[in-house]
Amino acid sequence: MRITIHIDDNQHAKLKNIAARTGRTLTAVIHVALFDALARRRNRERSAIDLPVFNGTGVMPGVDLNDSAALLDHIENDQGRPPVV
Repeated sequence: MRITIHIDDNQHAKLKNIAARTGRTLTAVIHVALFDALARRRNRERSAIDLPVFNGTGVMPGVDLNDSAALLDHIENDQGRPPVV
């Protein structure tokens, strides 16, 4: 596909220099640079997220993980504190 893009003069000069040094066309250099930039972005988006892990015996008394409305009510009203017995 043929497109028109606007490139800063300094960036254009750098890209042309790379093309000349590597014996590739300017189009090929831009193609590889764009491909690499998109691949880096995908890798960043897929990077692992460290989730907190809590050791214990399960959920707090009175918490039913199958009842989302009650769970939300518990979180909002009790701020996650165990019920007073």
